Amino acid sequence: MDSPGHPGPPILVVMGVSGSGKSTVAALVAEATGWDLLEGDDLHPRANVEKMAAGRPLGDADRAPWLAAVGAWIRDHTVRGRPGVVTCSALRRRYRDALAGENVVFVHLSGTREQIRERLRTRRGHYMPADLLDSQFDTLEPLEPDETAIVVGIDAEPADVAAEIVARAAEWTRGTDVSPRP
Repeated sequence: MDSPGHPGPPILVVMGVSGSGKSTVAALVAEATGWDLLEGDDLHPRANVEKMAAGRPLGDADRAPWLAAVGAWIRDHTVRGRPGVVTCSALRRRYRDALAGENVVFVHLSGTREQIRERLRTRRGHYMPADLLDSQFDTLEPLEPDETAIVVGIDAEPADVAAEIVARAAEWTRGTDVSPRP
């Protein structure tokens, strides 16, 4: 992760495969910090949701309008000087490049295929079937050293994972006013 002294409040992009805990952890981070929260899945076009619900993985063309919408939210918050937390799988480097910015920090919730498969088996009320997990792992490209990122394992309870993210984000933002603005 880059050194402290960034010019503005961070936007944390909580990323990882489906079932890694993005929504739960992002909500806890936003609650702890008072920062704005966007559930990235809410921006998927209806056709994407229907495709995933039918057990078909999304392709790059499917993801393009969704990534554009997430990117617009990030840019709006950056311009307004507002810190934020957004969930977005951001599985490929080119997706992350499209979302990256001076104050964007990718927060990868990292777990094994087996850990996440077990989580997906017990998850209810989500359109993403467990059958698509392998395609998610196949798509996932590891973060590279030049990406501003925090990698956090998902072995701990969600509150502990969120607390680690808040602490590590505080290191990144040292000297920067990250209090929410009206």
